Amino acid sequence: MILTFLIFCLTLCILQECGNDKLPHKPLKRKRILLLVIVECPSQCTRRCSQTQYHKPCMFFCQKCCKKCLCVPPGFYGNKAACPCYNNWKTQQGGPKCP
Repeated sequence: MILTFLIFCLTLCILQECGNDKLPHKPLKRKRILLLVIVECPSQCTRRCSQTQYHKPCMFFCQKCCKKCLCVPPGFYGNKAACPCYNNWKTQQGGPKCP
């Protein structure tokens, strides 16, 4: 019970910090928002990166993005529109930061 409450509070704190970044935000048109707890990131990224031949870099960037956005898109590739923060985080060159 206490652990659930602490995870809930941690999630709220992280969401407030994510809201202060300089990413363009648009209203969500999807009914379902895929929010995760940070401890779920490794398992979700293992799923996301399971079919790539570049497993190590995929896992590194996926976990970095998951910890910031608390979201990993469904499937092995694409579907990034399900996670706007994950989708909109770009490299300095303008390419996608998250796999």
